[in-house]
Amino acid sequence: MTRSNDVLLVHGGTPLEGEIRVRGAKNLVPKAMVAALLGSAPSRLRNVPDIRDVRVVRGLLQLHGVTVRPGDEPGELVLDPTHVESANVADIDAHAGSSRIPILFCGPLLHRLGHAFIPGLGGCDIGGRPIDFHFDVLRQFGATIEKRADGQYLEAPHRLRGTKIRLPYPSVGSTEQVLLTAVLAEGVTELSNAAVEPEIEDLICVLQKMGAIISMDTDRTIRITGVDQLGGYNHRALPDRLEAASWASAALATEGSIYVRGARQREMMTFLNTYRKVGGAFDIGDEGIRFWHPGGKLNAIALETDVHPGFQTDWQQPLVVALTQASGLSIVHETVYESRLGFTSALNQMGAHIQLYRECLGGSACRFGQRNFLHSAVVSGPTKLQGSDLVIPDLRGGFSYLIAALAAQGTSRVHGIDLINRGYENFMEKLVELGAKVELPGDGNAV
Repeated sequence: MTRSNDVLLVHGGTPLEGEIRVRGAKNLVPKAMVAALLGSAPSRLRNVPDIRDVRVVRGLLQLHGVTVRPGDEPGELVLDPTHVESANVADIDAHAGSSRIPILFCGPLLHRLGHAFIPGLGGCDIGGRPIDFHFDVLRQFGATIEKRADGQYLEAPHRLRGTKIRLPYPSVGSTEQVLLTAVLAEGVTELSNAAVEPEIEDLICVLQKMGAIISMDTDRTIRITGVDQLGGYNHRALPDRLEAASWASAALATEGSIYVRGARQREMMTFLNTYRKVGGAFDIGDEGIRFWHPGGKLNAIALETDVHPGFQTDWQQPLVVALTQASGLSIVHETVYESRLGFTSALNQMGAHIQLYRECLGGSACRFGQRNFLHSAVVSGPTKLQGSDLVIPDLRGGFSYLIAALAAQGTSRVHGIDLINRGYENFMEKLVELGAKVELPGDGNAV
């Protein structure tokens, strides 16, 4: 559903009840679409959500000559990279301005065309996600990079070569960059301190189906033996565990009950443990997980985000809204993005009691501890939330504001809801299916 209006009226105080479905992970599907560029034959990707990041990558692929069409089943895309070509710089810039994903086109385009162009990058403003490391990695593979006014121009006059790389931090984006570049590079690439998120494993599965040779060790080391050619793939994307956890937190904060069809236990074990500690209930079935508030008090907890298999940073913001309703003092230590707790100022405006600190309020010091970032929070609860005017700052923070507005008494005006479309498929329809009282200003009717 497309709406030109970017403001949503939310009438809070009603528990969310019912069933919704999550499809393929936002942090896998666009990357798997980019991987299709590497192949010499068409690929089929299933369980694809209708979100903005998918539309951005689809547009960029089509600009580069890849044919993208719907498959035989809903949520299936067929990607044919047979006729890859250079794209117009202005067209790339127009399509890519709101996304960071174009940086991952570098390796595949260098292999297919010998050159690539990357415009300025967008994405959520939740802390530093420097792209310089991506370019440093590509140089190690043998690429040359020229910075110009409109972006970065990359060339690979010779075949890219495997290399040894150690990440200073197990970054998901940097790991993806190495994987998508190394699979067709000459020789062996060894990547140390790599990210090992489920979405990374699923991307490796995609590449292996195409003919890549990739091994993962238990010490976060990934070894890639370059091959001369890759084919296509047929793959069903793993479900979006981050969206599933967002709906779980919404059930908890609104004292509701939501069955998330498509949610899987394996990728959510760390979240499920924390959810249970807070006092949330869940029931795991073959096709999904039901999350609900069992009544009574919620428990304050100490929480520290970390890379997988730790508690994911994208789970933190929605759960913090539920923690405003827990009894006592909860401590949240954010170790992945230094600015991710900035969204709490709006929750305080609604009546929450959240204090931010520069110190590491967790089990161990982190890389932000001595750098003057407000990256720890103490949440005092329970507090009654009141409707307010809210401006969405980023994807997960935006969904968290929706949860807060739904849990609050009175009406909230939530501005910038289009940003939520980046990672939550048909979220307004899902809200209505769960009984939320929401409307677009001027409609006079619920969405």
